[in-house]
Parts: sequence; structure tokens; C-alpha cells
Amino acid sequence: MRRFSQRSHLVTLSEINITPLLDLAFVLLIIFVITTPLLEQSINLKLPKGGTADPKLNRSDIATVEIPSAGGFVLNRQRMTWAELTAQLASRGRSNPNLIVYMRADKDGRYEPVATLIDFCQRNGIKMSFRYESTR
Repeated sequence: MRRFSQRSHLVTLSEINITPLLDLAFVLLIIFVITTPLLEQSINLKLPKGGTADPKLNRSDIATVEIPSAGGFVLNRQRMTWAELTAQLASRGRSNPNLIVYMRADKDGRYEPVATLIDFCQRNGIKMSFRYESTR
């Protein structure tokens, strides 16, 4: 009988105590919370002056293309088809290398006309700028 009673003293615990693991996790979390803002600070530098200011834009360098939700295109307040628009922009782009196309598209409109206009401007080397309503 003594053999069986000695076995009960040698039984190992099969449960893992999670408390030290949680303590370690919380300590690491606190360390990361404290050190993260310190990592985001940068070195104070005095940068040299240089470069040139952005040049002022002339009205003749800007072509405003509006894309209403109903479809079609409007170039400088004149309704046009896609063929007329591309012909106008291509001729103006050849004669004026500083041409910038301001794109104004209705937020409820389709994306396809905007994408085709972006592709056209990129293929012809015309700069573009997306216009939007400011939230300020």
C-alpha cells in the first residue's frame, strides 16, 4: 500500500500559471508606450536656405476640365465631346509646355471619364491637378 501513497506525492502540475506571463506582457506594453514618443522625435536642424519659389501661374497655362455626373466634358465652360476635348488639349499642350489641366469631377459621377482623361494627359505629357472642395 505504501507504493500507491508515494505516487501521489510525485504528481506534477499540468496547469500553466498565466500570472507571470500577463505581468511580462503589461511591463512590455508600458515600455513600448513610454518609448514610442521618444523614437518619433527628430534632431533639431537649421536647414539652409535655397531653391526658388514656385512660379506664379498664368491664366493661359491653366485649362479647367469639368466632368459632370450626367456625362460629357466641359472645357473652360464650353461643353465638348471626348474627341473635341482631346483635340483642344493636344493642340494647347503642343503650343504651351507649361499647360496644367485642372480636373473637376462630380463626386457622384462615374470614374471612367476621369481615368481616361488622366491617361490622356499622362500620354501627352500634360501636367494635371485635381480640384476639390475644401473642408476648411
